[in-house]
Amino acid sequence: MRKLSWTWVIKLSSCLFLSACSPEHNWREIGFEGASLKAQLPCKPDRTTRSVPLGGVPVDLQVAGCESAGAMLAVMTAPLPSGADAQGILLGWQQATLRNAGVQVPLSADQQQIWTRRGFLPLTSSVHIQAKGQRADGQAVYVRAAWGAVAEGGHVRLVHAVVYDRHDPAELAANLWDGIHP
Repeated sequence: MRKLSWTWVIKLSSCLFLSACSPEHNWREIGFEGASLKAQLPCKPDRTTRSVPLGGVPVDLQVAGCESAGAMLAVMTAPLPSGADAQGILLGWQQATLRNAGVQVPLSADQQQIWTRRGFLPLTSSVHIQAKGQRADGQAVYVRAAWGAVAEGGHVRLVHAVVYDRHDPAELAANLWDGIHP
């Protein structure tokens, strides 16, 4: 009898241990090279850095992204050179993101709100959006995205965070936004 109960305890403990190691979302803080910006993602991110033109200016865009519970999440950041038009560049980035996601524009007032975060610059182009788009394969996709900017030394750093999912990822996006800070 004692042997059977210890076997049961070991099996139960193993099940509990394994379930604790595989949560649906495993949030962790990440940083970006050369930046004070921090973010939280619910999974171990893949990372890349590449030179891209933003507003006609080549910048080093750092991307950290992953898939969690079927949703794709990413946080992107790029430093702008001194004197670059952060407002205009954010607007262009928003349009490109929405176009690539197959979102019909213009957005209605209830689909777009000002995105304010402590430590972020108060730009009118700092917004978060919610919209339904279409993937390249024709499937519907829900998009929650945010754009903002922070002052960093003598330049401005742009920030973009996005969640794509088959269902509206409102809670996942809210947690992503809450985890971003300079």
